[in-house]
Amino acid sequence: MNKETIVKMLTDLAEGFGWDISTDVIDKVLSFSSFKVYSKGDMLMRTGDPASNSGMVLSGIVRSFYIDDNGNDISQFFSAAGNLCMDSGMFGFDESQASWEALEETTVMVFDAGLMKKLILSDETLKVHWIEALESGMRYKIYRENGFLLESATERYLEFRKRYPQLYDRIPQQYIATYLGIKPESLSRIRTALREKE
Repeated sequence: MNKETIVKMLTDLAEGFGWDISTDVIDKVLSFSSFKVYSKGDMLMRTGDPASNSGMVLSGIVRSFYIDDNGNDISQFFSAAGNLCMDSGMFGFDESQASWEALEETTVMVFDAGLMKKLILSDETLKVHWIEALESGMRYKIYRENGFLLESATERYLEFRKRYPQLYDRIPQQYIATYLGIKPESLSRIRTALREKE
């Protein structure tokens, strides 16, 4: 992947989010970044790994997950183009708080989290965008907590489809189920019931 292609991808992603990012800033980001292509099933990072690097998905899908005390694999989050991944270092952790897996062939811009935070804090435009991203993340976290407290499994599934309209057909059902806090067979019943209503 040549530099021109990478710059265009980053510029397109920024424009898609309504962010005005200068080519000078992109050049600075590229100076401490590398680009990796992961095959389906590849692990990007595991819980407990050093969190010095973070990433941004340029294409494909990755999921963060953890294994609970009973050995259950629980999906925490899905990242597609334009979203962070392996992001523990961006939030001040020394070690990764989750594992990250590619769900399909995925291209990731991997960058030094410390240098990225330093760049963000030195640029007013980036600082505003970072605050917006943090607020979006906090809204997501509040939605997730409220969903488990107030919504039925069907309502959580419908909200998932609304939140990830381009992704829910590309993510294996077992991972969607664990994201929703239900068994795969329960999700299958929900999907069948919704199809019968349509």
